[in-house]
Amino acid sequence: MTKNKNSFCTNCGKELTEDSKFCQFCGEKVEQIEEKESKKIQEHTEETSIEVEKIEKPKRARRKSKDDLDDNISKTIVDEDKIETEVNESIKKEPLNIIIDEDMTIPEENKPVEVIINEEPKENSIKDSDEVNQLRKEKFEKSKKYIYPVIAVVVTFVICLIAFACFYQYYLKNLVIETTKREVTVTDTGISEAVEKVYDSVVVVESYSKNRLYATGTGFVYKTDDKVGYILTNNHVIEGADEVKVVFTNNKRVSVDVVGSDSYSDVALLGVDKDKVISVAEIGSSEDLKLGDTTFAVGSPLDSSTYAWTVTRGVISGKNRTVAVSSSNSNVATQVMQVLQTDTAINSGNSGGPLCNSNGQVIGITNMKLASSQVEGMGFAIPIETATKYAEKFIKGEEITYPYVGVTVADAQPTYRNPDASGVSVQAVENGSPAARGGLQKGDKILKINDVEVENSSFFKFELYKYDIGDKIEITVERDGKEKVLTITLGSKGMNA
Repeated sequence: MTKNKNSFCTNCGKELTEDSKFCQFCGEKVEQIEEKESKKIQEHTEETSIEVEKIEKPKRARRKSKDDLDDNISKTIVDEDKIETEVNESIKKEPLNIIIDEDMTIPEENKPVEVIINEEPKENSIKDSDEVNQLRKEKFEKSKKYIYPVIAVVVTFVICLIAFACFYQYYLKNLVIETTKREVTVTDTGISEAVEKVYDSVVVVESYSKNRLYATGTGFVYKTDDKVGYILTNNHVIEGADEVKVVFTNNKRVSVDVVGSDSYSDVALLGVDKDKVISVAEIGSSEDLKLGDTTFAVGSPLDSSTYAWTVTRGVISGKNRTVAVSSSNSNVATQVMQVLQTDTAINSGNSGGPLCNSNGQVIGITNMKLASSQVEGMGFAIPIETATKYAEKFIKGEEITYPYVGVTVADAQPTYRNPDASGVSVQAVENGSPAARGGLQKGDKILKINDVEVENSSFFKFELYKYDIGDKIEITVERDGKEKVLTITLGSKGMNA
């Protein structure tokens, strides 16, 4: 007996009666397929992974044309009740991910619905989850390498910030900083104000012999007392004069007294009635000078009747210069002086005048210059400290004395065997003198005074006069080709050394 073949509607999936050409449920024209083929479709559906990907909108029951039915022949007919049963069983096993179109309409009851179900393998899901966890773990382990340094940097920064805030609040905020700004402004507006300060204190000094003017120079009022105004000048300006007069800037000529003078220091002090004084110079300090400091001189060069109170300007070229000085009657140096060097123009007639700084303060007494056709701009001045020291002694009436050793000396003469001979040769020793008591002998060659080499007789006197009477000095001599050190106590007897 042959088993009847079952047929299903391709549109709604309902089982059709035998030999039906139209579905009694949806009215669609159907084409019969065997039950065996239907079962294969059902088995294939059960093996497929269940995941709802798409729910198509239900199609309303309508009658289609023959052409439309031909296009749907390839569709698989599935019974709606079986699909619902399979979906429910799948949902019980695994949760479903159903994607629903927002525009879809809910199918009416007993209407066929087409559902596509896909289920991911459970094993793959678990495997993917383990891989994700492993990756997260590895990423965390790597991040740990950077977390602690970053935390350390942040903590250090916060601590430093707090420390600085405390430091600022309790120290810097209350700190008073004193700064010294050194501003150097170079201008060339002149020194007129400085000149005005000293100008009226400067006088022209005139030296007379037997009522005849034979020399002129310059001086300045450096101080006054209740009755007398004191004028500083050079000794060589008034030396040999039997009368001295001064002329003030108001052209008044006044006779003055010689309070005191000293040929070795070349300092002289004159006294004039205080009422005659127009102005007193301000005394500065030569020790505070620096090389290059501005200086100026006020004097009466050459013809005092024409060039009186001439102002010249320059700078300090050197300090503590040791210069050999010769008398006007000889070209041989007779003494050594320690002086200031300046390029301020100093000419004959300027001697005894003030050398001033840019503030108009007197820092020295101009007294000489190098006279040579090969030399220009080398003038010298006695430091004001040396001049005022002697002036104060003159005012007090003190005698100017120098250390005395009691020898006659001469410069060592070069010989064939010793063309560069230097030192001082002892020509004679006075009996009972400090030199005789100390052991100096005629023919000794003096080489040093207290480890300072002596080049000639002028330097011997210069070094000797640095000491006071009663001081002990060591003199190194050469005798019979051997050096010998002698100790001598300095005495006093004028300038007989």
